[in-house]
Amino acid sequence: MSQQGAQLDGAKFCCSICLHLLKDPVTIPCGHSYCMSCIKGFWDEEDEKKIYSCPQCRQTFTPRPVLVKNTMFADLMEELKKTGLQAAPADHCYAGPEDVACDVCTGRKLKALKSCLICLVSYCEKHLQPHYDVAPLKKHKLVDPSKKLQENICSRHDEVMKMFCRTDQQSICYLCSVDEHKGHDTVSAAAERTERQRELEVSRQQIQQRIQDREKDVKLLQQEVEAVSRSADKAVEDSEKIFTELIRLIQKRSSDVKQQIRSQQETEVSRVKELQEKLEQEITELKRKDAELKQLSHTEDHNQFLHNYPSLSQLSEPTDSSSINIRPLRYFEDVTAAVSELRDQLQDILREKWTNISLTVMEVDVLLSEPEPKTRAEFLKYSREITLDPNTANTHLLLSDGNRKATLKKEEQSYSSHPDRFNGYRQVLSRESLTGRCYWEVEWRGGGGGVDVAVAYKNISRAGNSNEFVFGYNNKSWALFCSTNSYTFWFNNVSTHVSGPGSSRVGVYLDHRAGILSFYSVSETMTLLHRVQTTFTQPLYAGLRLCYSYGVTAEFCKLK
Repeated sequence: MSQQGAQLDGAKFCCSICLHLLKDPVTIPCGHSYCMSCIKGFWDEEDEKKIYSCPQCRQTFTPRPVLVKNTMFADLMEELKKTGLQAAPADHCYAGPEDVACDVCTGRKLKALKSCLICLVSYCEKHLQPHYDVAPLKKHKLVDPSKKLQENICSRHDEVMKMFCRTDQQSICYLCSVDEHKGHDTVSAAAERTERQRELEVSRQQIQQRIQDREKDVKLLQQEVEAVSRSADKAVEDSEKIFTELIRLIQKRSSDVKQQIRSQQETEVSRVKELQEKLEQEITELKRKDAELKQLSHTEDHNQFLHNYPSLSQLSEPTDSSSINIRPLRYFEDVTAAVSELRDQLQDILREKWTNISLTVMEVDVLLSEPEPKTRAEFLKYSREITLDPNTANTHLLLSDGNRKATLKKEEQSYSSHPDRFNGYRQVLSRESLTGRCYWEVEWRGGGGGVDVAVAYKNISRAGNSNEFVFGYNNKSWALFCSTNSYTFWFNNVSTHVSGPGSSRVGVYLDHRAGILSFYSVSETMTLLHRVQTTFTQPLYAGLRLCYSYGVTAEFCKLK
């Protein structure tokens, strides 16, 4: 019982930092005591803040207190050592289920402080002390506590594995090196570790470099996020201003039309009322004249009748009413029709331009473009349904199948006049504008004829018979001419012979933003015929030109 009491008393003299009996004890201003080295190390870590605290009560001190040895505690510690008493370890010093226990302790085991790779034993602080004091043990390799020490024992020879077989890439003992691993490339585990350590350092340098690179990338992406946000905010602000200006312009034109109608109304009503007043005055005068004539007709005196008749029978000139035509009049209905026509035109423009605006917004892509597709299945992810615009079709082209197919005809078609129509060459453009990534296919047929599969800007010239209006003969269009036995690519009136397998179907891939335009021969496989890398400055439109033989056809294929 006295021994247990001594342990309880001894526990009061533990340093709360290292949890062992005080060594060179010092007492700080708040009254708590620590090992001198423990509290020095604790305060060294607080040097940057220049504020020093007690690990137990957290009282702070400025400046750093001067540490003075507590002689009474020091003497007491010496007495405890002489009697062989030690402070009872705190509960958290004992090994738990997840901890590495000291292999030497009996009864309740303490946590191991180190494991020895030579002894293959784990030691608590007390039982580890010989490894610091005994010369032969000082040479042993101490590591952090490990539960895997037995993995260092050769299961075949029950020896410590101090060798490494590079041939089989495994740790072995010395007996293994002269037995089943004889003749293999073997080195000491320490030598292999040194080699691998060098490789590890190189790997760490590479990792650290990659971390730096990725941190730069993250910073760059953050800058891009900020730039995208600024650009989006500016675009929203500018767009609102532009649309506000458009609304104001339409409101101004609405006000102008209203004012003109009211002004014309006032003019016309004034003219009508003026004529109306003249007619009413004439009616009054005629009624008066009629009364006088009536009275004269009842005069019995013949001489008086003959005397007054000449003056009363004379009538004034009638008001000219020839401008009054009794016919149905539309008046301002034509104005309504003209405004309705303007509305329809604006709707058409807004519908067309809205597609361009929407596609332009969707085209915004901060990161790099996706790789160009390789297989037809990948191309089909970008397929677009394309139809031909009848307003652009040459009169010798018959459009059919929902305006997806064009046929070259000898007879002219009865198309109405339109400024977008090609009136010289047998050409036609798509109704849809093309931006972003798009893919479509054209199937063509026709004996000795040929087809230009093309893309063009909308502002390409439409009228005339000179070559500058032909797809590929200017800098506003790109065209692949397909005939039975050959292909020729045209741009800006420069031709390039293209070799490739003949096919009646041609695939076209467009990455507008990346400036890529590719033509493929499509059969059971896809073969690249020609690829263009440029910069597109406007939305593109798919085009077809049919030539040489009446009856030749070209059709935009349904791909979905």
